[in-house]
Amino acid sequence: MTNPLRGEVFRLYKNLLYLGREYPKGTTYFRERLKAAFMKNKDVTDPEKIQKLIDRGEFVIKELEALYFLRKYRAMKKRYYEPEH
Repeated sequence: MTNPLRGEVFRLYKNLLYLGREYPKGTTYFRERLKAAFMKNKDVTDPEKIQKLIDRGEFVIKELEALYFLRKYRAMKKRYYEPEH
C-alpha cells in the first residue's frame, strides 16, 4: 500500500530541483543539500508529519522565488539607475 502523499512529495522534489538550477552557490551544491534533506526524512510514515514536511518545502520554494526575484531586481536596478552616493 502506497502513501497518498507520495505524488505530492515527488512534485515538491522536482519543483525544488528545477528552482535549484539558479541557486547562487551552484546547482551541484543545491542538489546535494536537497537530496540529503529528503533522504533524512525518507523513513517518515506518519501522514501528519509528512504534510508538515511538505509545507516546509513549499515555504522553501517561496523563499527561493523571493531570492531570485530580489537578485533580478538588484541587477536591473544596477543596470538602469545611477548609483546613489
